[in-house]
Amino acid sequence: MLCVAAATLISTPGHAQITGHPIEVSADAGYFHYDIRAYTRDAPGYGGSVGVRLASFATFEGWGIFSSSKAVANPPPPLTYTGEPNRSFYWLGGDLRWNLRSGEGRALPFVTTGMGYGHSHWDGDPNPDVSRGSPSIGAGLLINLRSQRSFLRFQARDIMYQERYQSGLLNHIVLTAGFHYLFGGHERDIDHDGVRDWLDKCPDTPIGAKVDANGCPIDSDHDGVYDGLDKCPNTPAGCKIDANGCPIDSDGDGVCDGIDKCPDTPKGATVDAQGCPHDEDGDGVWDGIDQCPGTPRGCTVDARGCPADADSDGVCDGVDRCPNTPPGVKVDAYGCPIEITWMERQLLDVGVIRSRTRYFATGKSTLDSSSAPTLDSLAVILSQYPDLKLEIGGHTDNVGSAAKNQTLSDARAKTLLDYFTRKHPKIAANMTAKGYGMSQPVAPNSTAKGRGMNRRVELKVLNPEALQIERERRRYLLRGESAPPKVNAPANPDTTRR
Repeated sequence: MLCVAAATLISTPGHAQITGHPIEVSADAGYFHYDIRAYTRDAPGYGGSVGVRLASFATFEGWGIFSSSKAVANPPPPLTYTGEPNRSFYWLGGDLRWNLRSGEGRALPFVTTGMGYGHSHWDGDPNPDVSRGSPSIGAGLLINLRSQRSFLRFQARDIMYQERYQSGLLNHIVLTAGFHYLFGGHERDIDHDGVRDWLDKCPDTPIGAKVDANGCPIDSDHDGVYDGLDKCPNTPAGCKIDANGCPIDSDGDGVCDGIDKCPDTPKGATVDAQGCPHDEDGDGVWDGIDQCPGTPRGCTVDARGCPADADSDGVCDGVDRCPNTPPGVKVDAYGCPIEITWMERQLLDVGVIRSRTRYFATGKSTLDSSSAPTLDSLAVILSQYPDLKLEIGGHTDNVGSAAKNQTLSDARAKTLLDYFTRKHPKIAANMTAKGYGMSQPVAPNSTAKGRGMNRRVELKVLNPEALQIERERRRYLLRGESAPPKVNAPANPDTTRR
């Protein structure tokens, strides 16, 4: 049973070993076996010790034992007592305890050698008290308990004592078991993980790491950085980490490297669980960066994800089938004008806009100030057809000489071209000016009404093939179809009847 108990205790986990020079105290009880020549019955014995460890292999102890018993009946001469009188014995001495293993060991066998002072008392003897110095030797075992300072102590000791009426030393054998405790000293734990070195299966644990009962570090989130050192203890499996155990997120999208399948996500983009960005409206600008997240499909957008609308008609580029709509013109869902003015209808139908607005005073080439709104409206119409080449033609009635009327018509045509160049340079770039005098009447000059119709300004298309494309474009767009491509064909000969 003693062996089983000792084996159980040895296998019990400990904490840390005690090094240095601890004070060691024990209290013992056991069996006192007297030498047969002492004629004393065996009896219980009680003892204890106080010592200091000098080195890992040696401890100095002061030790004492006391036993009370009775004499053996009918002793041989020279003993003369009758019956079984009381007898007692105590011994006090100093020992060197020689440890057969390191004094910090879990199970510590030892031997003792020492010298002490013994006192024997026999009732009924003429010489009842005998006190003498005597040597002592012994052997034993210390077994560590759960506490690093507590031990069970087992010991056998031979007290070599000269009893009365004996010429030599007797051998009193004492077998004891007791409790042994250490005060002071230092706990031995090389890696300071709280597990004694001889129990520690991982003796090189980094300082600060949490360990299990075997002294091996714990890594709860399996990221390679031990608990206690891991500043981010719940790292998801698969994440790349830094030296502190914290996930690395190179693109800052909230999904750690190693899990992030889109590791180069732009800053600010919204991502899914795999770190890939969303583009809910399909405009090519990621959600989170997209400042206009509800952009209709097909719109051309800027870097912020907001639709471009070059002609500001409320229909975004990419969807707008009439991208050059003038400001203020009502448009349909495709960005094309809903209403067409009489001037635009003239342009598309016959390729000529004849304006009977009085731009000039009679006989003058200076623009009347009231004519500016009409000219600006005309410029708005022409801005929708940037591929058309136009001639500004000046015409007069037959009042006055032909030379005078030719000069006047030239001046008036040039005045209009100058106005467009100054106010609307984009459309003016495709314009020329020419005066026709009174050579191309559209009504008889015999009446005031006819002469009024002949005093006119005309804008004539010089490249009718481009006009044909614009006609087809308008017809297709009104039917909801795609417009035909623009073709830069050579200009046809001018077949307009004069």
